[in-house]
Amino acid sequence: MRIMGVSGLPGSGKSIVSELAVEKGAIIVSMGNIIRDEASKRKQSTKQTAQKLREENGPLIVAKLTIKKIKDIINENSAEIIIIEGIRSPHEVELFKKHFHDFMILSIFANPSIRYERLKNRGRADDSQNYEDFIKRDQMELDFGIGNVICLSDKIIINEGDLEEYLIQINNFFKEYL
Repeated sequence: MRIMGVSGLPGSGKSIVSELAVEKGAIIVSMGNIIRDEASKRKQSTKQTAQKLREENGPLIVAKLTIKKIKDIINENSAEIIIIEGIRSPHEVELFKKHFHDFMILSIFANPSIRYERLKNRGRADDSQNYEDFIKRDQMELDFGIGNVICLSDKIIINEGDLEEYLIQINNFFKEYL
């Protein structure tokens, strides 16, 4: 079993990595979905929920909930690959490395102007539709420590070209690492 984390700022292309991994039989555990599910229960925004969860339970709560979910998956499935999407802090990486042998991080990078356009086009409820909100969201992610995660990744893919080029990079990564 291989457990791998995928990190990157909003709009960088993490979900495309996940989609291709699913085609290869991977199971995806999205830390963002864990927060979105909790936000729905609380009737709060994802931003409020992410901050409140950490205030109430410490900075590693989302990682701890993710580990619990992964252990449940391992007990119920025989998947060869589990991908954790949306890692945001180096402390989360440390915790995952404690729980999962050979854990590695793939980070996806794209510059802010490209990511902002992608988010405007994607249209998910928690996506920023104006540039000021986009910058605030990036800063919140950076405050969680995502910049350190990206800098210390085992592999970084730059996603600033067209989709075809990006898909080739992801498939090459899978051939090498999975």
